[in-house]
Amino acid sequence: MKITALTENTSKTCLRAEHGLSLFIEIQHRKLLFDTGQSSLFAENADALGIDLSQTDLAVLSHGHYDHGGGLKHFLEINKKAPVYINRRAFEPHYNGTEKYIGLDRELLDSGRIIFTDDEYRIEDGLTLFTCNNRKKLTDLGSFGLNKVDNGNIVPDDFLHEQYLLIEDGGKRVLISGCSHKGIVNIVHWFTPDVLVGGFHLSKLPTGEQLKKYAEALAEYRTVYYTCHCTGAEQYGFMKSFIPKLHYLSTGETITL
Repeated sequence: MKITALTENTSKTCLRAEHGLSLFIEIQHRKLLFDTGQSSLFAENADALGIDLSQTDLAVLSHGHYDHGGGLKHFLEINKKAPVYINRRAFEPHYNGTEKYIGLDRELLDSGRIIFTDDEYRIEDGLTLFTCNNRKKLTDLGSFGLNKVDNGNIVPDDFLHEQYLLIEDGGKRVLISGCSHKGIVNIVHWFTPDVLVGGFHLSKLPTGEQLKKYAEALAEYRTVYYTCHCTGAEQYGFMKSFIPKLHYLSTGETITL
C-alpha cells in the first residue's frame, strides 16, 4: 500500500501546499482519492508527481468542510468514472464562527456521481467507512468554534458528517482520517488500527499538560501514526517526544506500508 499526500499544510518539496488535505492511496488493484483539499492544487501536484487522477477508481470525502472537499468539482471534471462516497450529512451548512461558510458546494449534489453513506458503509472487501456516531467518547474537546445550522440556528458542530476509511489490506488495518474532529484519542480507541493516517485537529490546543495527556494516551496503543494538516506543527513537535511512532506526512511525500 502506498499513500501520497497530494496537498497538505506544509511542503518539504518544490510542490505548493495549502491549508487542506488530499491523499492518493494505492492498494493492490485499486486507486483511491481521499479528500480533495480546498482547490485544484491537489490535481496540479498529482500531475507533477506523475499521478493520473483520471484513472482513480473511487473517491472519499471525510467530511463536509471546504478544505477537504473544495476541489471536488475539479475532480469530477478530470475524472469521468469514479464514484464519490460522502456521508449524507456532509452537504448540510457548516460555518467557522457565525459568518464564514466552510461547507461544500451544494451544486455538486446533482452531479450523479455521489454515493451517500450512513453510519457504516462497506464499499467492497477491505474498504469500509464508519462515522462512529453512536460510540462512547473517552474525551471531548468540543467544536473549537466550528458550527452547523440546526433548525435555522447556528449551533456547535457535532461532526456527525465525519467518516473514517478503514483499509484492510495484506493483513494490516490502516485507518484514514481527515481531521479527527470526534477526538483522535477516541478514534484510536474505537479502531486500534495498525496504522493511522490523518489530521489530529489539535492545532488550537496549547502545548501543555492537556496535550501531553493526549500524547501519552496515544502512545499506549501499538498504532503507528502519520499525521498532517490540522495537527499543528508546534503540537506535532511537542507530541513527538511522547510518541516515538509519530511521523509527519507533508505535501509530495509518500509512505509505503
